[in-house]
Amino acid sequence: MSDALASGLTARLTHDVGEADTATALGSGDVPVLATPRLLAWLEEATVAAVSAHLPTGSTSVGTRVEVEHRVASAVGAVVHVRADLSLVDGRLLRFEVAAEEDRPDGPAVVATGRVTRVVVDRERFLARL
Repeated sequence: MSDALASGLTARLTHDVGEADTATALGSGDVPVLATPRLLAWLEEATVAAVSAHLPTGSTSVGTRVEVEHRVASAVGAVVHVRADLSLVDGRLLRFEVAAEEDRPDGPAVVATGRVTRVVVDRERFLARL
């Protein structure tokens, strides 16, 4: 494992909620608000961004566990900031604290909080097992 891969790595990404991001569009509900599956994808994207430059050559990370509480709805047009903080490195296991906030006129609203666990794998060996 790379010495640079250590707790404290972080990434923050910003997304605008569009029609294609809604529960209606993704089939996870029938309301035109940010879909939980899209939010989870954005949170996982942040975990990848936090560590990708620090993984050993030939390695990647794959998701193994997600625990997220989607707390408030975000309408089309909302700006959502997602953050992933690497909180634990245990061998190949990476644990991230994740959160999402929406810009609102009265201040930021917490959209989601949770944890994502990923495991570092050798890319070629992982793909050979398929």
